[in-house]
Amino acid sequence: VQLQASGGGLVQAGESLRLSCAASGIFFRDNDMGWYRQAPGKQRELVATITRRGYTNYATSVKDRFTISRDNAKSTVTLQMNSLKPEDTGVYYCKTTWPNDYWGQGTLVTVSS
Repeated sequence: VQLQASGGGLVQAGESLRLSCAASGIFFRDNDMGWYRQAPGKQRELVATITRRGYTNYATSVKDRFTISRDNAKSTVTLQMNSLKPEDTGVYYCKTTWPNDYWGQGTLVTVSS
């Protein structure tokens, strides 16, 4: 199983980034997916999830700024991040949330003030 995340980088506060995660080795359309992040010195936390039917859930801190979506034909899950804040800085990971429990490698997002 591989979950290949990409799209991280260095941006200024207020700018946008789009993260993508390409999955292989799983029946993607049968899996709920999520994005998590880990800021320096902090625990990993949930950012957003999307079920295999397309229902979404967001952390309060990112609601109305971030949008999670999926393309079952391409086996990808995307996180559109707008109005980025310095506190959004961290390593972002994609993950299968149900029924499997696989983590991808992270992609670093740095937001400067």
